[in-house]
Amino acid sequence: MQTKQRISQDMKDAMRAKEADKLSTIRMLMAAIKQVEVDERIEVDDARIIDIVTKMIKQRHDSVKIYRDNNHNEAADKEQAEIDLLHNYLPAQLSEAEVKAEIAAAVAATGASSMAQMGQVMAILKPKLNGVADMGQVSAWVKAALNS
Repeated sequence: MQTKQRISQDMKDAMRAKEADKLSTIRMLMAAIKQVEVDERIEVDDARIIDIVTKMIKQRHDSVKIYRDNNHNEAADKEQAEIDLLHNYLPAQLSEAEVKAEIAAAVAATGASSMAQMGQVMAILKPKLNGVADMGQVSAWVKAALNS
């Protein structure tokens, strides 16, 4: 089943089960997908849905941090619940060791030895790791690998 169909089915299931919070989050996701489809006049594929979900998760991580910093724990918990639900629509995440192995392979393949070549390394890693690893963390690990 395609991801978009799975999201739609999950929305119907949440309606039937009267799970308001889950339904709200899924509706936000469907609205974001529909917005991309309308804006770009395309039918989104699974890869694009992964990009949309990843972006939504990143936004919510930022919100959780702000809410926690300002002692709004109830709002932070709600955002965290949305993050947990959105993770269901991403492929299984790679472990830290697997990601670092990919980074080492990309550094070796490009022959990169300085920060000036970070773009080349990231160009190899982004298609492989997008959706299966936190690209912000990947970037930090690449920087560490190139600085050592």
